[in-house]
Amino acid sequence: MQPVLAEPPVAVGITAPQRGIGPWGAVSANVLNMIGIGPFITIPLALSAMGGPQAMLGWLVGAGICACDGLVWAELGSRLPRSGGPYHYLLEAFGPAGAGKLFGFIYLWLTLLIGPLSIASGAVGLSQYVSFLRPGLPGWSLSMLAAVVCLLNTALLWRQVRSIGRISILVTAVVVLATAWIIASGAWHFQVRLAFDFPAHAFAVTPAFLSGLGATTLIAVYDYGGYNNVCMIGEEVSRPRRTIPFAVLVSLGLVAILYLGLNLSIIGTIPWRAAQHSTAIVADFMTHIYGPREGALAAWLILIASWGSILAALLGYSRVPYAAAAAGQFFPAFARLHAKAHFPVWGLVYMGLASALACMVNLADLIAVLIVVQTLFQSIALCIAVVLLRRLDRAASPDRFHMPLYPLPVAIALIGWVCILATSRALHVGFALGMLALGTVVFLVGAHRRSSWPFALS
Repeated sequence: MQPVLAEPPVAVGITAPQRGIGPWGAVSANVLNMIGIGPFITIPLALSAMGGPQAMLGWLVGAGICACDGLVWAELGSRLPRSGGPYHYLLEAFGPAGAGKLFGFIYLWLTLLIGPLSIASGAVGLSQYVSFLRPGLPGWSLSMLAAVVCLLNTALLWRQVRSIGRISILVTAVVVLATAWIIASGAWHFQVRLAFDFPAHAFAVTPAFLSGLGATTLIAVYDYGGYNNVCMIGEEVSRPRRTIPFAVLVSLGLVAILYLGLNLSIIGTIPWRAAQHSTAIVADFMTHIYGPREGALAAWLILIASWGSILAALLGYSRVPYAAAAAGQFFPAFARLHAKAHFPVWGLVYMGLASALACMVNLADLIAVLIVVQTLFQSIALCIAVVLLRRLDRAASPDRFHMPLYPLPVAIALIGWVCILATSRALHVGFALGMLALGTVVFLVGAHRRSSWPFALS
């Protein structure tokens, strides 16, 4: 007998979120989160990390890991289509009355860090393209600009989700068309000798090669990140058991094609030894081909893309505290929905303010800490969760998505996440472990006070 999918408790006087996001609105929410500022600022970092166009290998490895991980998210999202998805996945997989409480709390604890870091990284990257348009701006003013963008997006999300879905589709169309323009321009000026200008011993398996591959794969995972955004807003998605897998897999495929074209276009047009030092690579790329006016236009289009990505990320992460509070595992105020627009008020306020504060941190540290913290607990734990939840099923449910070739995608994703951790800086891994340990202590102290698991009285 399959476990019953119970609805999360909702406080008296609070209505449920509205299911106003359809399949293409869900795809747009994912794509906007994925095609943000990431690839437009990290291509030089990848080229520098591996010392040449062989950095494309890291992009391919990252794409493989994310494709397998996307199947994990698609199956979990179809099984438990709730806002704040991973919180419920971990709670159900590890036992709502036992260790699931700890795993769910730790996920929430780390999401309160991951969410602002993710949103802030997009805002800080956006400010770098503003500096291309207005060179000479001091660093502090760019940080303040990034913080203001976070606050303005918070104000914009203070409305019904249906209107946000329409905005997402419109901005996604602009982003895809702009990326297509960039790719077409690169294809027209593509030079094979530049794209495959590998330095001597480029693929020699040395410690430096493995370290560079790990760093480039981490960058690729950051750039692909966002295909799980729809899982965070599961209770606001129409026909979620079908729409969530559709959105995850379609957005991954679409963005993978765009990224491959984008990377090839740039390294086949600009010598990689020059490209690796650029801070606004796409604007420099378009300036190289057409001139300063087209370079400025490309910068403006990238600003739109990054703004949309920040908006989508803020929308998704703002729903996580609501889900936990509705389940009685977080402060009750976070379960309160807006009386008319039906969005989680305090989750949106927290994520908006915390991301604005995180904009004071430099971009490299934001990305590294974000991916390491996310990998250490969330990504690895969800690979285990999908296995545990499968064991609860005696028969496959026809109305849910089931990943093909199971358990191979789970194993590949798990190995990939472990390798990323193994090649990350010890400082970042140590910080992530410290946050994990602190969250465990906070949970145990609270559980002891409430005499709940693992201190429940027999």
